[in-house]
Amino acid sequence: MIEPVKNNKRQEIKMLNRKLLEISGVLNVESFDSEEFLLETEMGYLMIKGQNLHIKNLSLEQGLVAIEGLIQELAYVDGNTQEKSKGFLGKLFK
Repeated sequence: MIEPVKNNKRQEIKMLNRKLLEISGVLNVESFDSEEFLLETEMGYLMIKGQNLHIKNLSLEQGLVAIEGLIQELAYVDGNTQEKSKGFLGKLFK
């Protein structure tokens, strides 16, 4: 059973045809390139992986980010894990 959220944090994620991703509740864009974005959100760090990714719209004041490209994976990562800041070489030589 899902426990009710006891705080006022809120996040929405909308995806259209795996080509457009709109996310609310974004606090910061930690890192990004054409294959991976790492966002700090109200609900934790969110990793987005894909191809030809780029920011379509960004408003940190409103906590909104829109990303275009081919979306392949969305995952929340623990802020204490090493994976959040690894690049290609870090993953290769772990």
